[in-house]
Amino acid sequence: MTFAARSFSIRMMEIARDIADARKIVRAARSEGRRITFVPTMGALHLAHVSLMHAAKGGDSFLVVSIFVNPTQFGPNEDFEEYPRDEAHDLTACEQAGVDLVFLPSTDAMYPSDSATTVRVDKLTDTLCGARRPGHFDGVATVVTKLFNIIQPDAAYFGRKDAQQLAVISRMTRDLDMPIEIVGCPTVREEDGLAVSSRNAYLNQQERRQATCLYRSLNKAMNMIESERTDADAIIDAMRRIIDEAGPATVDYISIVDPASMQPVKRIDRGVLVALAVRIGPTRLIDNIEVDPRPVSR
Repeated sequence: MTFAARSFSIRMMEIARDIADARKIVRAARSEGRRITFVPTMGALHLAHVSLMHAAKGGDSFLVVSIFVNPTQFGPNEDFEEYPRDEAHDLTACEQAGVDLVFLPSTDAMYPSDSATTVRVDKLTDTLCGARRPGHFDGVATVVTKLFNIIQPDAAYFGRKDAQQLAVISRMTRDLDMPIEIVGCPTVREEDGLAVSSRNAYLNQQERRQATCLYRSLNKAMNMIESERTDADAIIDAMRRIIDEAGPATVDYISIVDPASMQPVKRIDRGVLVALAVRIGPTRLIDNIEVDPRPVSR
C-alpha cells in the first residue's frame, strides 16, 4: 500500500520504545505550548489509520501514534500470533502523515510480570463483540488507560468502524474523569464499500468479493429504516438474507442497538446503530452504520 507524499515540518519524527522516553518527549512538546493529540494503533497501518492521523494533525498539535499489538484483548483462540506486523511500513506511513512521535513499547514494558490491575466498563460490553469475545474490552480499556496515562493527550482519535470500542473508551474516559477529548472519525471504505481493516489482508480474492455483502446489508437496513420500517427483527432478517446469498459465511451477530447503551432495540423510533460481525473463511469482519429515521430539523 502506498501513501500520498506530504510536506514535512522541520522537526523530525521521533521514536520512543521506553515509557520514560515517551513521557520526556511529550513533556517537552507540552512545555512549548503544543497541544498533544494521540492515535493509538496496533500497527499494520492502512488508510483508515492515516485518516485518523490527518484528523489529529493541525495547528500547534504534537501528534503521537502508538504501535502496540495488545495481547490482553485477544482471546485464547484468536489471531494474536498471526496479527500482521510490519514496523518498517508503519514507520514510513507515520512519517509521511507528519507524526511527531511514534511510541513502540514492548509487551514487557506495558505488562510487567506482576501486573494486577484490569479496567472494566460494565453494561456497554455485554452485547455485540463484548458478548462473543469475553475479556476483549477489558483488554482494550486497560491498555488504553495505560497509554492515556503515559502520553497524557489533550485529544485521542478513534475510528467509528469500531463503534462499541469507541463507546467503551468514551464512557471510561468520562467515568474516570480523564481530561481527554475523545474524537470519533468516520469509517474509511474501499470503493466497493468494504470497511478498511487490517484483517482484510487475510481474505483471498473470492472472499474479498464476498465481503462486500456486509456493506450491502447495512445499506439495505438504512434504506428500510429511512422508508419508515420500524421492526428491527424484520430488518435483521433482510440483512441476513443478503449475507447468506453472498456465499458461505458464519454470522456472529447482526444487531440494532441504541448507540449510547449498546442495548438492542425492537422498534426503531430514534437513532440506532446497525452493527454486524461476520466470519468469511477464517476472517472475522465487523462493520456498522448509524441511522436516524427522524427528520432533520432545519
